[in-house]
Amino acid sequence: MYRLSNTVIGCLNLAALLASIPIIGAGLWMARNSTSCESFLQTPLLVLGFIVLVISLAGFIGACFHVAWALWVYLVVMLFIIAALMALTVFGFVVTSQGGGAGVPGRAYREYRLQDYSPWLRKRVQDPDYWRAVRGCILGSRTCAKLAAWTPLDYAQRDMSPVQEWMQSGCCKPPTACDYNMATTVAQEQDCYKWNNAAELLCYECESCKAGVLEEIRRDWHKMSVLNVVVLVALIALYCVGCCAFRNTQRAESDYPYGVNRMSKIRPRWDYYWYVS
Repeated sequence: MYRLSNTVIGCLNLAALLASIPIIGAGLWMARNSTSCESFLQTPLLVLGFIVLVISLAGFIGACFHVAWALWVYLVVMLFIIAALMALTVFGFVVTSQGGGAGVPGRAYREYRLQDYSPWLRKRVQDPDYWRAVRGCILGSRTCAKLAAWTPLDYAQRDMSPVQEWMQSGCCKPPTACDYNMATTVAQEQDCYKWNNAAELLCYECESCKAGVLEEIRRDWHKMSVLNVVVLVALIALYCVGCCAFRNTQRAESDYPYGVNRMSKIRPRWDYYWYVS
């Protein structure tokens, strides 16, 4: 039992050390591939990879070579990571609690409205620089080209792609409520006036398109928040084992390892023999 916690911490951190290499490699590859729609992930991936590399290296050295200060650094940073991940998980559940889209009567798809999402997410997509990058990714994916030959009957009967339904519904067509009859004088949604049937315009500047992007973010973030709960439980258990390994390392560095009596000699008092006799 004395070395079990050190062995567990050492093996787990060795695995994390090896796992950080492909994470850093993926971030560097995305940094070079400027046309990738996942290029915005390069910075988080690189930061995560280097953090895992440094922390796992400290935990491995501290546990396997009985370096107490390395394990101390490992435990402090682990505590910070647990607190940050817990706050991020709670924030993720709060942010993703809104939205989800609404069904359209007589249609096989859902439509999304920007006002249904949290103010924090809405502020994100309303940033011109951010939306310019997202719009370029949507154009590059050529998803809307798949719907170019659809008729009004197709929209009523056919299902859109389950993976890209948010994009096709919000960005590739005007809202269903829009009426382009020249005789109509009824005021319509702003998205109805932003629609253009040019392939490079369509409804890419519509709020419904931005809402569709937020729906994709909401779904991914909700899945990540659920995964974060599992990761938190594992990290807390790993932190407890790390505390045991730190205590063992301190004992190994002291002059009195675990199980050795620290009292080298006990001299009896001067009157001991007086009472014995």
